Amino acid sequence: MVGAPTYDLDLFDEAGIIDPYGHYRAIRDLGPVVWLSPLGMPVVARYDDVRAVLADHETFVSGQGVLMNDIANDLTRGTTLASDHPEHDKLRQVVAHRLTPRALRSEKSAIEAKAEAIVQRVLDLDVIDGVTDIAHAMPMAVVPDFLGFPDDCRPHLLRWAKGATEAGAPVSERTAAAVAAATELGGYAHHLVESRGMPAGSLGADLIAAADRGEVRAEQCPALLLDYFGPSLETTISALGSALGLFARHPEQWDLLRADPTLVAGAFNEVVRLESPLRGFTRVAARDTTIGDVFVPGGTRLFVIFASANRDERRWERPDEFDITRENADHVGLGYGVHGCAGQGLARLEVGAVLTQLARVVTRIEPAGEPVRLINGLVRAYESLPLRLHAA
Repeated sequence: MVGAPTYDLDLFDEAGIIDPYGHYRAIRDLGPVVWLSPLGMPVVARYDDVRAVLADHETFVSGQGVLMNDIANDLTRGTTLASDHPEHDKLRQVVAHRLTPRALRSEKSAIEAKAEAIVQRVLDLDVIDGVTDIAHAMPMAVVPDFLGFPDDCRPHLLRWAKGATEAGAPVSERTAAAVAAATELGGYAHHLVESRGMPAGSLGADLIAAADRGEVRAEQCPALLLDYFGPSLETTISALGSALGLFARHPEQWDLLRADPTLVAGAFNEVVRLESPLRGFTRVAARDTTIGDVFVPGGTRLFVIFASANRDERRWERPDEFDITRENADHVGLGYGVHGCAGQGLARLEVGAVLTQLARVVTRIEPAGEPVRLINGLVRAYESLPLRLHAA
């Protein structure tokens, strides 16, 4: 790309996945658009540029897919994630009506009860795994019922969700297993839709009813169901695990939250800003344009790095510090603009319920061993997180 500097180190090898933030800083310092040679794609990494690209959905389109390999983009076209106006608006209205703040109010008390039960189960344990005991447990208690996934598939859901996200990353030695898991998930979703095997009141049942009314085509339903499956699990798992890890390393921030539980919304935003669940998505320039002083030809696919924008020193003071009192609602950790994460309200409820309950009964969250990072090209998360909870 003419006018764009080049960065030759790999963001997607294991080292780049475990500790990407030095890479992001170096890329930001090079310019508004940087050619990432191992990816074979230009990247946008500064906060103002990332936000501008995400806001301009007419110039930077999603309908050609938002993932980082052609197979994944072909498979996801026609979902809300990978569609443009007016199709996107119609599909989002069909799927996301149950995810509005008003619709989620009815879920609040049930989610809080599930959070309390999960916290009570782990209080008497000497050492817990923050991932399996809390970060997995909370969304697994909520999301399958919300979407309408029956009991028989639940042992497979976490593996399928990891596969679905990794399948959208650049091709690597992990891709074959990820695609196999994503294919299993797709086959199961087709089976659910064809058998009408989702209970009344679930999002899946709502989708089938919308198809019956002619609002969407029946063949779109499996993809639309999966539109929210992987992100609704993996984003919440990431945020919960990151929250526990951050509070364990920063007990002074835990003390602040315990003293003032109204900080929980800011705490969620700060966790998502500092450890963005998704590294980013791609967009395709629909026409010739510029980003900063760099010319971007029409047809160019760009990787838009949310996780870098959220640590941009041009936007944030002390960008690498964890501060739950920070004014941080304008982070882009869950996207921005018309494609901002539709499921973020549910994630906020789940994470907020767990943190609120922990703050009532736990005086300190303490590291109890070395955490292990999940090796996933798109999702920032822990594989394991040993912790000790000191009960009040």
